[in-house]
Amino acid sequence: MVAIKVENLVKKFNGFVAIDYISFEVKKGELFGLLGPNGAGKTTTINILSTLLKQTSGYAEVAGYDISKDKNNVRKSIGIVFQEPALDNKLTGKENLEFHAMMYGMGKEERRRRIKEVLELVELRDKGDVLVENYSGGMKRRLEIARGLIHRPKVLFLDEPTLGLDAQTRRHIWEYIKKLNKEEGVTIILTTHYMEEADFLCDRIAIIDHGKIIAMDTPERLKDKLGGDIITFEVEKDSDKFMNEINKLDFVKSVKKHNSKLTIMVEQGEKRIPELIDMAQKNGVKVKSVSLHKPSLEDVFLHFTGKTIREQEAGQKERVRKSMRRFGR
Repeated sequence: MVAIKVENLVKKFNGFVAIDYISFEVKKGELFGLLGPNGAGKTTTINILSTLLKQTSGYAEVAGYDISKDKNNVRKSIGIVFQEPALDNKLTGKENLEFHAMMYGMGKEERRRRIKEVLELVELRDKGDVLVENYSGGMKRRLEIARGLIHRPKVLFLDEPTLGLDAQTRRHIWEYIKKLNKEEGVTIILTTHYMEEADFLCDRIAIIDHGKIIAMDTPERLKDKLGGDIITFEVEKDSDKFMNEINKLDFVKSVKKHNSKLTIMVEQGEKRIPELIDMAQKNGVKVKSVSLHKPSLEDVFLHFTGKTIREQEAGQKERVRKSMRRFGR
């Protein structure tokens, strides 16, 4: 059964294309990720699916409801954890949950029971009577997740759920997300620009860049599409001739040049390194360093875009700034 259906979705802001004809489906109970740099269109997609923004064109439905024609039922069926904190620091954890549950029309007994359940789920049971201003960053994020679940939504949107958290706390949040997906049976769609987060959490991933989906599959299949091993050569001088010679080798699947580095996809990487170093020497190319690893999602992103996700982030920000200047913002 399909929980989310998106067909040719487009969003423009005064001519600036934030989402460019994207289509995908999310199955019921799936943990689906939108992976890409900041400014790629991930949050805009979430905002449209949660009815906070109106699309320019295209169709989408969430939990079986048309996002344009049946907004109220969409809103009743979803929970959202935003990038920016949305808690009242002067209330306790329980009071934040109580207020949110009342907004959804839950009765007193149901609220009391559900607040207890979600606080236990995110392991904040003994912190419910503490003011939120005394919570750590990780505790606040867990409380926001609990709040998003209070009304038993069919679909939960997590927009950069671990943004700004330290590595250890981020890992703990991952465990909570996995747990609620399994125990609550809720469909989750999350946005992230952390490669390891998408790899650890998601059943499937759509890699989005410049408002377009450039690849979509399970993390393992995306990595398998590259095949074999990744050998990275960092060289000192121009390597175009060396790169052309490598491309002629039967065991080389592809070669990508990125600044002073050559990324070479091969079978049996360990066996091929001596041969490639020998070829570099014959072509007068000085090798500064060599590394070998299995394909990662960063390699997948680099393969499809020609840039790392950090470089794309910098490019996206500049693109948005230019667009805003053009329209006098």
